[in-house]
Amino acid sequence: MSDSDGLIRGEDGKRRCFWGGTSGEYAAYHDDEWGRPVADDSRLFEKLCLEGFQSGLSWLTILRKRENFRKAFAGFDIPKVAKFGKRDVERLLKDAGIVRHRGKIESTINNANRALDLIAEEGSLAAFFWRYEPNAKLRPKALDREALRAQSTSPESVALSKELKKRGWTFVGPTTVYAFMQAMGLVNDHISDCFCRTEVEKLRKAFVRPK
Repeated sequence: MSDSDGLIRGEDGKRRCFWGGTSGEYAAYHDDEWGRPVADDSRLFEKLCLEGFQSGLSWLTILRKRENFRKAFAGFDIPKVAKFGKRDVERLLKDAGIVRHRGKIESTINNANRALDLIAEEGSLAAFFWRYEPNAKLRPKALDREALRAQSTSPESVALSKELKKRGWTFVGPTTVYAFMQAMGLVNDHISDCFCRTEVEKLRKAFVRPK
């Protein structure tokens, strides 16, 4: 049952963000992953790549193919993906389990190499990405469906996108980067009164920001 404030009540009686109750896969992703802070470089790299693949598609399409993507891209192990060559690109273009888009496949390989450069310079992807965490005090205190949908970017996602592009990354526009921030816990965009919002906020407060 959908509420006017952007929440949906599941069969378990819990109120979730409106998008989190539209399928079993979305519910699990919403409840267990989305918005929880992440400092693991492989997971951060994977998510940013998958957000690039999602461009023009639904996240559910990517979510259902995520395990296939992980197998195809060596678990998103950054050094391994960076070594992919033309044969790997052709192999991936024949893999029906993923999104067979040459530009996005080549972008993932390119971004793995750019990630290695960034890690060598900054120490880790996590330390670099978390530097762009928006100031929670400047964000809306109450979040409903309308407010969430209005936030497709932020000044920080624009700045991070610009910096990544400057460093040679591709498929990292401001909207893609903001979706990445939402998922990896750099912001808490669970709607007010969603049962996950308080839990995610506690995790964010306890989270040790990488340096």
